[in-house]
Amino acid sequence: MNHSNLEAAEPQDDFSAAVDNQEGDYAEPLEIDLDAAEGLTGSPAAGEQLHALAEEMAVDTTQHYLQEIGAKPLLTAEQEKTYTQAVKRGDFNARQKMIEHNLRLVVSIAKHYLNRGVSLLDLIEEGNLGLIHALEKFDPDRGFRFSTYATWWIRQSIERAIINQSRTIRLPVHVVRELNQVLRAKRHLETHLLPEKGQHNADARLEDIAELVQRPADEVAELLALGENTTSLDTPLDADPGSSLVDLIADESGHSPENTVTQQELNGLASGWLEKLSDKQRYVVQRRFGLNNFDIATLEELADELTLTRERVRQIQQEALVKLKKQLISKGVGRDAVL
Repeated sequence: MNHSNLEAAEPQDDFSAAVDNQEGDYAEPLEIDLDAAEGLTGSPAAGEQLHALAEEMAVDTTQHYLQEIGAKPLLTAEQEKTYTQAVKRGDFNARQKMIEHNLRLVVSIAKHYLNRGVSLLDLIEEGNLGLIHALEKFDPDRGFRFSTYATWWIRQSIERAIINQSRTIRLPVHVVRELNQVLRAKRHLETHLLPEKGQHNADARLEDIAELVQRPADEVAELLALGENTTSLDTPLDADPGSSLVDLIADESGHSPENTVTQQELNGLASGWLEKLSDKQRYVVQRRFGLNNFDIATLEELADELTLTRERVRQIQQEALVKLKKQLISKGVGRDAVL
């Protein structure tokens, strides 16, 4: 099948996106046996220079990779559907095209997981595996854009890799899932809900996190303890003392093409799912999470508005979320990927 009429405009560079072969050059930066090199030189100063060289090379490798994939524009919905249908028929070129043009999505997601004990390149590599898995399972006839569907699998692949690679003792999969749910809730509070209430740069309270994930506060505290990392985001970078780790983290309020497309897709899907709820369930969910321009409300505030008990409002919210989760699963989003 000729896909020439579907090609997105791009420079004709010699970029090989052999993502399915994880032995590709971009996947592993050049490694130097620093201890052996220091022994050969017999000089600690030489060893320090080699350390600096290795760090510089790692930065260069990352920058080169980001520049390469940045040349690949997003596919239109029509191109995406045509390519994914071709992938289902075993078209290798279509598969490569889908992978190449979604590598930026992987990087966009991977940047949110910096400072978790895994390098950016390793995060990207794990995310690429999730991207490939998503492409293998994606059904274009279910109504999702591929970027929306793939996001769940990319996040899942990265999160599991972080836990497995950054710990001597590996945590069970269900604990990893619970930990990531709590960490996402904490991040959501600190980057969205608290700033909307005028509380900028504030840390999320344990009680608020527990309420959002509907778990006892002591369980949330134990999970947060598992995810602690003592490295400050303000720690200067070795390769660039003028910058810090926080400078490398993507701005979640930014409007990158990937975020814009995904958010628009999610907004459209969410509106359709909400229509399947009862009026009371829909109102509770919209108020609790600030959907459709509603102000965010606590369980207590909703209880007063609806003249119900706090527990009854919580039950209505839970019933609604169960229905929404079933909608996600029916659309092909795996259980493990649902928050």
